[in-house]
Amino acid sequence: MENENVFADLADDCAELDQILTGLNPGDWNRDTPAPGWQVRHQVAHLCAVFRMAAVAASDAAAFRASVAQLGDDFDDNVTAALSPYLVTGAGALPGRWRTEWTGAVEALAAVPADQVVPWLVRPLPAPVLAAAGSMEVFAHGQDIADALGLRRGHTDRIRHVVGFVVQTWDFGYLSRDRTPPRGFRFEITAPSGELWVYGPDDAEVITGPAVDLCLLATRRRHREDLALTAVGADADQWLDIAQAYRGPAGPGRRPGQVPSPDAAGGQS
Repeated sequence: MENENVFADLADDCAELDQILTGLNPGDWNRDTPAPGWQVRHQVAHLCAVFRMAAVAASDAAAFRASVAQLGDDFDDNVTAALSPYLVTGAGALPGRWRTEWTGAVEALAAVPADQVVPWLVRPLPAPVLAAAGSMEVFAHGQDIADALGLRRGHTDRIRHVVGFVVQTWDFGYLSRDRTPPRGFRFEITAPSGELWVYGPDDAEVITGPAVDLCLLATRRRHREDLALTAVGADADQWLDIAQAYRGPAGPGRRPGQVPSPDAAGGQS
């Protein structure tokens, strides 16, 4: 994980989403996204809830643990409860709420001493890793919002934090399906700038392709058939079917051709 600028890069990721949200018309908030049952407003409410949780975890561990202890066993019910405080205030308040939550989270995470970890839902994480997870959330839910609005997103090498998080959580797809993970993989990933990023041992099965495509796959925002990713080895090939960079239910993912690939995406930039 690249730690030296992860907090500043997370802030830049969030600010880019700000630019999209501040330009929305009232009707845009009710546009359906590719996630079944979720409109643009639900995507933003989810991001608000996640970043609020991260801010509390980084600044008040006891309060975070108390809030987690109140969660129920039903994953969907927990998600609905987290979104509700942001949805009841109306879509017009969401841009301001989102800005408040992400700025608070970035500030709290950046203030965590380097030798401390932050409590989180599955296991405690170093603050830079949790910040990279935040970039993954913005990447994933920002893509849903862009798809709903017909926008094409641009990406820079800041996406390296998301790539690093995907590589670090490569086994989540197996664990979420109660499968035993195989040996890890070697990832040879091409950055938006053209730089090659390599992770993993030389003698492992190999996954190659563009960084944006890897992140779209692991956040389950595109089907593998719509991406320029390749796998060498049976386990690596299977991974392209089940990859996910988050714990919890995988969900149905996207169907082949449901949404355009990043190179073919149309709309505004």
